[in-house]
Amino acid sequence: MMLTALALLPLVGGLVLALAPRGDWGRWFAVAVTGATLALSLAVLARYDVDAGGMQLTEQRTWIEPMGVHYALGVDGLGLTLVLLTTVLTPFVVLAALRDRLPASEGASNGYLAWMLVLEGLAIGVFCATDVFLFYVLFEATLVPIYFLIGSYGTAGRGRAAIGFLVYNLVGGLVMLAAVVGLYVLSADAGEPSYLLTDLQQLDLGVWTERLLFVGFFLAFAIKAPLWPLHTWLPDAAGAATPATSVLMVSVIDKIGTFGMIRFCLGLFPGASEWASPVVMVLAVISIVYGALLAIGADDLRRLVALTSVSHFGFIVLGVFALTTTSMAGSVLYMLNHGLSTAVLFLVTGVMIAQRGSADVAAFGGVQRIAPIMSGMLLIGGLSSLSLPGMAPFVSELLVIVGTFSREPVLGSIAALGIVLAAVYVLRLYRRTMTGPLSPDVGGMRDLGTREVAALSPFVVLIVALGFYPQPLLDVIEPAVDEVSHVVGVGDPEPRTPAPVAQSETHEEGH
Repeated sequence: MMLTALALLPLVGGLVLALAPRGDWGRWFAVAVTGATLALSLAVLARYDVDAGGMQLTEQRTWIEPMGVHYALGVDGLGLTLVLLTTVLTPFVVLAALRDRLPASEGASNGYLAWMLVLEGLAIGVFCATDVFLFYVLFEATLVPIYFLIGSYGTAGRGRAAIGFLVYNLVGGLVMLAAVVGLYVLSADAGEPSYLLTDLQQLDLGVWTERLLFVGFFLAFAIKAPLWPLHTWLPDAAGAATPATSVLMVSVIDKIGTFGMIRFCLGLFPGASEWASPVVMVLAVISIVYGALLAIGADDLRRLVALTSVSHFGFIVLGVFALTTTSMAGSVLYMLNHGLSTAVLFLVTGVMIAQRGSADVAAFGGVQRIAPIMSGMLLIGGLSSLSLPGMAPFVSELLVIVGTFSREPVLGSIAALGIVLAAVYVLRLYRRTMTGPLSPDVGGMRDLGTREVAALSPFVVLIVALGFYPQPLLDVIEPAVDEVSHVVGVGDPEPRTPAPVAQSETHEEGH
């Protein structure tokens, strides 16, 4: 019951916070609940047998018997990695959010933090669900807290951004619902209806049936990820959300899309995944380059960070559909590393915007002269985002490119261009905001305080630690990747070596 307790703890905490009287106590209650959730997730990690691999800590109860729906939870290396990302990020994001500037009508409400706790609980449930119907219910439920976090507590344009986010994701969810119903029909025709992953993997699907079901799931995940050209909701949503909401949305909830691609697209529809992989890889490479180019030209800090994530998600999707163990392991590791670096960028730029009263990059200049700690944190987040060696994303990005290059050298080479473009948008952002003469309009800005440093420091420590020693995490990830690769049935390509020269030919050439 550990996984149930892990998901319920923040859900119950959010409900208590929403119903309780307003007051400053609610802020520290939220920090305490998320801290306890982190501690419980570490206990789950301690119980997980890395050497055994496979799905562990499983729970299963019949939920809707006529439909074959079960309340079924479990974690493998993939799910555990993303659960840990969720539980590590949330307490420090909540700590950073304690002084967020909210609309006057909502500023005194506990609802802001309560929705964050609910979102954490739902995300944990999504990453642990081993029943497709349960996954779908939780997948759709995550839209509710994000909608209210943006629509009720965001900045200018929050209403339009929240509706755009909801409409995009609801359309994807409805398409996936049709595929979920299709799985029920097929499993019922096979003998007994079931939504358990282990049962659905045994179904004998026709070629075109499998491809249609794949498209239904993939479209929803591509919107969530987000993948070009279905990414257009993200810059608006991130631009209108508070920094804390942006972190949870981009670093955690959007990972449901790439998680679903591995767990369900590859796990349930391996033949269709291999069939679609060339097209998906091309879309991923377009996302890498297109997102980076837009980030270079962006003048709004929040939109700029969001657009960098479009590029990074392109790397993750590319690694998944390159269908090599190296690229997939890199993608799973990238999901966690991207979450850490993006959290630093969103939180630091959030402080900058709150103090300056503007998100325009041109409104800053020379800030490092009066805020050296803020400048250092932005630099660390930026260098991590451009995958500097010694930073955590470097290892994951390298694995994705190497794994992709072994199967599709042209696409791997184009994807590597994203590293160069990342250096351009990161260094350009830092130069325009932090270096040069001090702009007269930023004289009133202050450096990061104790609370902000306490919220950001754990992310910086993890970015550096995983940059130099990612192997413990790879040990957790690799068994899950090997299992998915076995299901898909596509092995790693043989190394390309020159053809050996026959000994007789060599002898003749000597004469």
